[in-house]
Amino acid sequence: MRRREFIALVGGVAAAWPLAAHAQPSIPVIAFVSGRSADASVSVAAAFRKGLNEAGHVEGQNVTVEYHWLEGQYDRLPVVFADLVHRQVAVIAVPGSTPAALAAKAATTTIPIVFGVGEDPVRLGLVANLARPGGNATGVNFFVGKVEAKRLRLLHDMLPKAVRVVVLVNPVNVSNTETTVHVVQEAAHSLGLQIEIVNATTISEIDGAFASFACERPDALFVHPDAFFVSRAVQFATLVAHDKIPAAYPERNMAAVGGLMSYGTDAPEMFHQVGVYTGSILKGAKPADLPVLQSTKFVLAINLQTARALGIEVPRDLLSIADEVIE
Repeated sequence: MRRREFIALVGGVAAAWPLAAHAQPSIPVIAFVSGRSADASVSVAAAFRKGLNEAGHVEGQNVTVEYHWLEGQYDRLPVVFADLVHRQVAVIAVPGSTPAALAAKAATTTIPIVFGVGEDPVRLGLVANLARPGGNATGVNFFVGKVEAKRLRLLHDMLPKAVRVVVLVNPVNVSNTETTVHVVQEAAHSLGLQIEIVNATTISEIDGAFASFACERPDALFVHPDAFFVSRAVQFATLVAHDKIPAAYPERNMAAVGGLMSYGTDAPEMFHQVGVYTGSILKGAKPADLPVLQSTKFVLAINLQTARALGIEVPRDLLSIADEVIE
């Protein structure tokens, strides 16, 4: 080899060294899509990250998490998922939002999806089988039907003289609303309750629903387990306090800020499980082989301070089975 050619070769290799030294493997991106708002989801987001950590992934170090907080604007889902699919994110996590889970499944058959849904994921078409999902999606099922029937019975135990109950639903969350309405109407019949279904899809429509109660005040309010409604916990607490309406909610945080009572799946635990599965997939597990998990922990919370403000004496039997009594 001629001296000039040798020098050129060595120079070329040396020039490449800095590039090689600075080259880093790309950090995988998780798209976290929720119907909730960010400020009302601090605890559940932390639970999701805890699950990721247990699977060996730390946000900002070896994984990036993109948070998409829809705040009930489910019409944004097609655009959000079109972008995520175009950019080929590593995993899509959709805990606690059936509309987001269905939109994700419609958008991609290849990017792994980890969901948390209250309805039967087989009936929804998210998986072929609970034990072996068989596609690109898996996650957690938390039995919204059975839970809602029990929540109505607990509300009846709290207020045995109540007859007229307004059930506030978000009709945009179609599948979840249909399940809730069917289950509650069936349970109400056996309890001798009169059910009135009222729709709300926005903050102003929630206010409007309460304004309509001025004409005929219900004995109690039963709030649909919708992610947007869960994010409006403070709004609900303010409205029911003003109108002095006892209300039953789907999540513990809604009782903690002033709701009378709540009963539902342990939301942080469900988000935690979604985080664990998301981390496992990043490590190489296939959604098709990860069985759909079923929630086993449900929380009954009673706010005694609110009960006293409403002049309600909580039955001892109900207090004895409460997981949390808020003073």
